[in-house]
Amino acid sequence: MTPDSPAQTPNEPVIRLDAERDVVIELLDAGGEPRVLRMVVARYPRSSLAWAKLADATFDPDRPVESYAYALVGYRRGTEALKEAIDWDDAAAGIPSVPWSHEPNRGYLRSLYALSRAAEALGEAEEAAQYAEFLKRLDPTAAAEIEAARTAPIPVQHPAPPTESIVIRGED
Repeated sequence: MTPDSPAQTPNEPVIRLDAERDVVIELLDAGGEPRVLRMVVARYPRSSLAWAKLADATFDPDRPVESYAYALVGYRRGTEALKEAIDWDDAAAGIPSVPWSHEPNRGYLRSLYALSRAAEALGEAEEAAQYAEFLKRLDPTAAAEIEAARTAPIPVQHPAPPTESIVIRGED
């Protein structure tokens, strides 16, 4: 076992997706506002991270359809990215590991988590369990990490202290 992927076996392929710096910057600027997140998704429709953030922002357990749809698109886009990233010579070794510790993988893992959560809210318990099990197989720590991030208190940002001018008066 390595810290990068707790469930990895020696012959198991590990996927590390490419970073999406521009997407991450725009998502930080969006601040979880669904209207703004929709604009980010429109600019980066292939980003599973953008879709996952939109799925999270729109999740309502009493009205999960919209979140489910966004999470499903994020899952599909992430699956496409995984297929492009995998070394097909290693594919015969089994289901790849998609470690949470590699930050660019988190969009896909978050989409899968959001899809499971929305499926559960829709009453699709079997589907939700399948997605949750698949997430666990890709990285056993991902669900706990996502839940911890969702329940962590929002850090309080204190405004910068006021600035003052210092005037030195001398004798003329």
